[in-house]
Amino acid sequence: MTILSHDDSARIHVALRAAQARTDARFAMMIVPVSDRYALYPLSFAGAMALAVGGALAFFWQRIGLQIGFLIEAAAFGVTAVICDWRPLKLALVPRPLKEMRARAMAHREFAAGILAAQDHKDGLLFFASLGERYVEIVASRDLHARVGEEAWNRIVAAFSESAKQGRLVQGFIDAIEACARHLEAHYPAPAAA
Repeated sequence: MTILSHDDSARIHVALRAAQARTDARFAMMIVPVSDRYALYPLSFAGAMALAVGGALAFFWQRIGLQIGFLIEAAAFGVTAVICDWRPLKLALVPRPLKEMRARAMAHREFAAGILAAQDHKDGLLFFASLGERYVEIVASRDLHARVGEEAWNRIVAAFSESAKQGRLVQGFIDAIEACARHLEAHYPAPAAA
């Protein structure tokens, strides 16, 4: 997934504002390039490479001096760390369950900060996408989730996830926002204009 263009972002925000006007529930959205820096992985692979190079030097090239051997190991560590810090490669090195766990944790932290901690205490939901992890989620408050029902949420989230997997993230967002608004209009009607 790539970062959304300004036009794509604007289309999603228009859909979000239109949905928000139809219901009293709070809507929020977050799209991040990645959910974590995963700094440990480039260093771990660089350390393993340095050890492998040191072992190969000790086994195959025993006459090399300790100083030269150390410099070669340090160079192997540095080059591997820089190469593995390239985001697409770094994300390929991180196990899928860990990427999903980090993205899910970020989605729930943002939900708690943006919806649960709001001054007006309205029920609400967060549409979350982490582009690097290729992860999408809709996090809803407990009462809102219960009123809409598990089956409806499962359908909305499955359609959202499928759109994201097919590279149609923007349309997936818009469709998920619209589906949520349709369900929430009945349970959380917009306040009457004064």
